[in-house]
Amino acid sequence: MIRALGNFFSGLARRWLPDAFLFAIILTLICYIAGIVIEGKGPVEMVGFWGDGFWSLLQFSMQMVLILVTGHVLAMTGPVKAILDAIAAAARTPGQAIVLVTVAALAACWINWGFGLIVGALLARELAARVRGLHYPLLVAAAYSGFLVWHAGLSGSIPLKLAAPGTDALSKLTNGVAIPLGETIFAWPTLVPVIVLFLTLPLLNRLMLPKADETVEIDAKLLAEDAQPATAASSSTPAEWLENNPILSLVLVVMGFAYLIHYFAFAGGSLGLDSVNFIFLFAGILLHRTPANYLRALNQAIRGAGGIVLQFPLYAGIMGMMVKSGLATSISQWFVDISTPQTFPLFAFLSAGLVNIFVPSGGGQWAVQGPIVMPAAAALGVPPARAAMAIAFGDAWTNMIQPFWALPLLAIAGLGIRDIMGYCMVALLWSGVVIGLSFLFL
Repeated sequence: MIRALGNFFSGLARRWLPDAFLFAIILTLICYIAGIVIEGKGPVEMVGFWGDGFWSLLQFSMQMVLILVTGHVLAMTGPVKAILDAIAAAARTPGQAIVLVTVAALAACWINWGFGLIVGALLARELAARVRGLHYPLLVAAAYSGFLVWHAGLSGSIPLKLAAPGTDALSKLTNGVAIPLGETIFAWPTLVPVIVLFLTLPLLNRLMLPKADETVEIDAKLLAEDAQPATAASSSTPAEWLENNPILSLVLVVMGFAYLIHYFAFAGGSLGLDSVNFIFLFAGILLHRTPANYLRALNQAIRGAGGIVLQFPLYAGIMGMMVKSGLATSISQWFVDISTPQTFPLFAFLSAGLVNIFVPSGGGQWAVQGPIVMPAAAALGVPPARAAMAIAFGDAWTNMIQPFWALPLLAIAGLGIRDIMGYCMVALLWSGVVIGLSFLFL
């Protein structure tokens, strides 16, 4: 039954789901029309909201390009490839490969979402090169399904913000009082659905394996060719000698890792998107040994960044329309209005999942929904930590049908969104049941 369900949604996605770029355009038009019809905004006014928000994600877009490129380049080094190869060696059958990549992606995304996306994609490539008869689209979808737990993990932006509130307006939602991680990430109502997903999601993905005559493999030679940097150039001139000399790279690496030691040991730094990129960058320079080797690998890895460069501004424009037109507020308020103290966490979770389709950013979603959900939770007697985690889980949940976060992973895997979305839909349905029930009864 699970295999049939996966095949059904996969067939629908391949036939009807547009490319991720067209998906962003369609969401833009839906949001534009909804702002006019539902919120009563003028057509010119909505265009203004769209244009004002269009470039608001430039910094984040560059961060995502870097995590894609530096992670991919790091994977081209011999030591990292050996580690991935050793992990992949644990899987000898297609079923074992699906389970392995799901567990690894869940664990890595729980530790850090950016790290998890790259690890899942790279491990999927390695498994595809080793295991015969492996359905590659499902393997990549399994790697992406680990992203379901990121906002209940150590890099969850909402619980981390609540644990150390600042002086901004959002911190006033809890009267400036910190909510410790023991009440959010490490609370049993949060840990239970995470544990259930760790136990069941690998099995769910395994059960979706298609029959042998429906399996779509990828040529292992293509993966091997893509993972190897070009042949080193000669060192016949002084310039070429410098490019192929490891001394300059080593000096830069020493500076980089000296900063990291200071950042984590003395400056109270934490593992975030910038620090992950910093680690990936300098580890890659170290392991590639020479500037020329690193640049050759970089030129290969950067080919997959086009989707991020093109689409992230569109999503920034969508977020601008959602926030400034009041659409995001209206959606959240409607769910709040129909809630009772018992159902409030569930409806907050569902509303966050809906808003996330148009505002696929944890920080952006908290800015939109926090001022509505948190006061309503206080009025209904719902613990603030519970309400905040409802938003966090909803933000992560519908990422399964939102191409925004899948773009870096898909670029590394070499697939399109329609290749994996059908299988992700099954993960969305199951995780929705698990998380929804936890908010209703725990």
